[in-house]
Amino acid sequence: MPELPEVEVVRRGLERWTAGRTIASAEVLHPRSVRRHEAGPADFAGRLAARTVLAPRRRGKYMWLPLRAEAEGDPGEALLAHLGMSGQLLVGEPDREREKHLRVRMVFDDGGHDLRFVDQRTFGHLMVTDLVPDAFDAAALVPEPIAHIAADPLEDAFDAEAFYRALRRRKTGIKRALLDQSLISGVGNIYADEALWRARLHWARPTETMTRAEAARVLEAAREVMGAALAVGGTSFDSLYVNVNGESGYFERSLEAYGRRGEPCGRCGKPIRRDEFMNRSSYSCPVCQPKPRRARY
Repeated sequence: MPELPEVEVVRRGLERWTAGRTIASAEVLHPRSVRRHEAGPADFAGRLAARTVLAPRRRGKYMWLPLRAEAEGDPGEALLAHLGMSGQLLVGEPDREREKHLRVRMVFDDGGHDLRFVDQRTFGHLMVTDLVPDAFDAAALVPEPIAHIAADPLEDAFDAEAFYRALRRRKTGIKRALLDQSLISGVGNIYADEALWRARLHWARPTETMTRAEAARVLEAAREVMGAALAVGGTSFDSLYVNVNGESGYFERSLEAYGRRGEPCGRCGKPIRRDEFMNRSSYSCPVCQPKPRRARY
């Protein structure tokens, strides 16, 4: 599933191609892709018609296109997107061939590039929703369905001290905490493993034993690895994750832990190990990231 860097790459592409443009019409080709829009496909399309798109925003793994408010003082609405496992937001010439898994298409009144939501597995979704005040940034608005998720580590609004205090209260493993979107958003399996490798901490380290310095080290590692991934377009293991132009990212070549079972650690040379974790996998170095005596899974 795309994580923060991949979603941010898409957001930046959308900012170039959609900000300031007005949607002429929207077409829903598969109702499952707007299943979270409870009023249905027709209402979804109707609420987008003739609306002007503002600069796209993102929090964690979600992104949204704010829509210009129709009345002064109205907080407005946004087109909220979650890519799921295989969702793609693509821009291109409006007369190009339709993709096999095209689910939603939006055309603009200037006749330029259209915007398409392509999703092979249909786990992603789009919805038009109200904007509400942001609990982490008094000057900002966020889509109502994601108002409960935490700020992400690349946001100015992220509170490192509050994160540390929450870790100490949780009594869980540090990787579980990194995947908890109510504590910190945007970090998934890939970047959790990579951040913990950089921070030299085992994924089952009990959070209640973390020091303030260790928590800061994890956060810094997460920011570093996600920043490095952003610079090369994110991580693409297959053709399902691409940017708005259909291009893959290259950070897979720089992964130090995730998916590297049996390969030598880039620091000490010992083979990277794989452990089962929440019906998924965790990858770590047995030397650089020793298992704690009292682990939490």
